[in-house]
Amino acid sequence: MPEPAIVERTRTRLVTGPGLLLVWVYGVITVGAVSRSVYQILTEFDRAPLAYSLSAAAALVYAFITYSLVRGGETARKAALVCCAGELTGVLAVGTWTLLEPSAFPDATVWSDFGMGYLFIPVILPVTGMLWLRRSRASAV
Repeated sequence: MPEPAIVERTRTRLVTGPGLLLVWVYGVITVGAVSRSVYQILTEFDRAPLAYSLSAAAALVYAFITYSLVRGGETARKAALVCCAGELTGVLAVGTWTLLEPSAFPDATVWSDFGMGYLFIPVILPVTGMLWLRRSRASAV
């Protein structure tokens, strides 16, 4: 009986070089955003439900992007790219909203004032992520 052909599937590695730093930063900001939002939702949710819900949504986006980068592969790369674009849209929308209507946010979110409470990492990170994901696709081709 002939041996079945072995199909080798190669995944695009996204955690090489600068990608490793990107995963590390996403991991750290995921832990920070999850911790902050869980604490605020459990202890003070009635004070600022919109802000705390948006922080929780940001934490989920960060966690998914971190997972996708670690997983690697073309599908994960595309998913992370879409999420980075969504993250940037969210940061810009919430950042603008907090400047135009500060009364809507009695407490800050991860994305308030374009991520000022997180040293502007939330506005820099998705841009950096999209550049890396586009570059990693170009180098894989």
